[in-house]
Amino acid sequence: MGENTEIGNKVLLFDGVCNLCNSTVNFIIDRDHKQAFSFAPLQSSIAQELLRNTPVRPEELQSIVLVDNEKIFVKSDAALRVTKYLSGAWSVLYLFRIFPRSLRDLVYDFIARHRYRWFGRQDECRIPTPELKARFLA
Repeated sequence: MGENTEIGNKVLLFDGVCNLCNSTVNFIIDRDHKQAFSFAPLQSSIAQELLRNTPVRPEELQSIVLVDNEKIFVKSDAALRVTKYLSGAWSVLYLFRIFPRSLRDLVYDFIARHRYRWFGRQDECRIPTPELKARFLA
């Protein structure tokens, strides 16, 4: 990953070998005009460090994790909170928080369980382009 080890206010941890997760990261990067997010794979030492003193275990997750100002968000809470910071109409999706978390997470978990079968997986974590390297934490 990149040489950048400075952790910003919003760090999105994602499954680095999941094609859906990598596509989602690309989607976010394209709509994160303020560059509010940094990224790191759940498989990285950065993820281990960020989640060390929390009940969240990266190796047990089938979810993205958003660390936002030292608060931890997982599953649908993380996904919806990300939309809050995106450019354009995407921030409207944050309104889906009105639905109970249990219902939102049921849908999230269904997709997460099938993500490798539907979208495939890579053998190793993504390597960012030189232009994006600073957004990925090492």
